Amino acid sequence: MLSAVRNIIPKCHTLNQAINVINQQIRTTFILKRKFAPFIHKKNMKPKPLKPKHYVYELIKDTTCDKQELLKLILTSNIEGLGNKGDLVEVKSNYGYNNLILLQKAVYATEENIKKFANLEEDIEKPSSPYVPLSMQTLSRITLSVIMNRESPWTLQPWHIRVAFRKCGWVVPERAISLPEYPIKGPDMNLQNKEFFVTVEFSPKERQQVRCLIHHWSTELSDRLPYVKEFWKLPTESIYVETEYNEKPVNS
Repeated sequence: MLSAVRNIIPKCHTLNQAINVINQQIRTTFILKRKFAPFIHKKNMKPKPLKPKHYVYELIKDTTCDKQELLKLILTSNIEGLGNKGDLVEVKSNYGYNNLILLQKAVYATEENIKKFANLEEDIEKPSSPYVPLSMQTLSRITLSVIMNRESPWTLQPWHIRVAFRKCGWVVPERAISLPEYPIKGPDMNLQNKEFFVTVEFSPKERQQVRCLIHHWSTELSDRLPYVKEFWKLPTESIYVETEYNEKPVNS
């Protein structure tokens, strides 16, 4: 019996091994308050021992539940959708540290850095808004479907383009939309799924061309054209055909 126990004990030595513990600090603070005040002792006298009730605490504040303050940074380069070089911005701490500070695109907005970058000279001209470059980049990738009537005569106007933008979630005023030089008239099935470009003006120096396609729509179910999935991926032709002297619309 004893020999059998001796044979088992060496195999269980792992049970007595200490577990490796990684001590890592975390930024958490709990503010507590004793529910029952401890005894008051006289000066130069031994304090009275605490009773179990004196170890009961009430939670006053848990800092892990507090909303983190935004991080104040000074941009050292132009960031699309955020700001320009030298601007003072407020961002979330994770984004600011990982995407801006580590990449040397911003510095902390300390008093020394504010004075240092107060007269920061720009290498390039500032855009009219930090959101303009991002908006122009997005508009350059979209294809706008302009829905036109198949039954009544029409001439393309800026408000048609404004409505098409609104269907895509863009609010573009008519004064910022410039149509092609030659008018586009219809209905004309030769214009179906033909492309043309309009210009969206953000400022006198910031303009972006947007690709558009004509699509005819009818109120009669029998006259409606079949739905084309992902029409922007299909090869298309331009409404305008280049000639030796000028450009003329196909429907002229």
